[in-house]
Amino acid sequence: MYTETDRSQKMKAQTKLPRGEATRQRIVEQSAPVFNRHGYAGTSMAQLMDATGLEKGGIYRHFESKQELAAAAFDYAWETVNEPRWRGLEACSNSLDKLSLLVRNFVGQPQRAIPGGCPLLNNAIDSDDGNPVLRGKAHAALDQWRKMLVEIVCEGQRSRELRKDIDADQVATVIIASLEGAVMMSRMERTRDALLRVGRHLESYLEGLQFAAGS
Repeated sequence: MYTETDRSQKMKAQTKLPRGEATRQRIVEQSAPVFNRHGYAGTSMAQLMDATGLEKGGIYRHFESKQELAAAAFDYAWETVNEPRWRGLEACSNSLDKLSLLVRNFVGQPQRAIPGGCPLLNNAIDSDDGNPVLRGKAHAALDQWRKMLVEIVCEGQRSRELRKDIDADQVATVIIASLEGAVMMSRMERTRDALLRVGRHLESYLEGLQFAAGS
């Protein structure tokens, strides 16, 4: 789970990167929005050169291939949008509050945390028929997210906050599918209505998971 301490430590570490590593990181950060908007196949070297201000040789001095850069860009983009979603969960006193805050963070997150929308959704669609490396990246990100949610639900069941009869993996799947589906609809309709409606629905859904006293 992401924490404020993890975030501050990472930021400090990045300021101490050697020059070559700092350049590599800058290329990743500047390339990520391009890949996120246009996908792997739709991103040209000319676009990457324009985004980074480097010639082709300057980019390939730090990356062996376009695919290696795209994979690093996805990792950066995913972390950029994912970190704020988990922000504040450390301060929550119980599992239900953690799940509710996660939903509120997701719904309230600026749509342009990184240009192009959710990297997980974009990459899953973009790599569906092609790039196995990027598809593996998307699958790993989804699996990580689901496992984190499952852990929170199981923690709530152990502490008798959440009902014993609920399936933790099912709860995680409902939350992820609802939120990612709402992102897709919001992008198609160019309005946040779907996200807001799903956010309200999930709040009610989560309340129904509470352990009833005496049961």
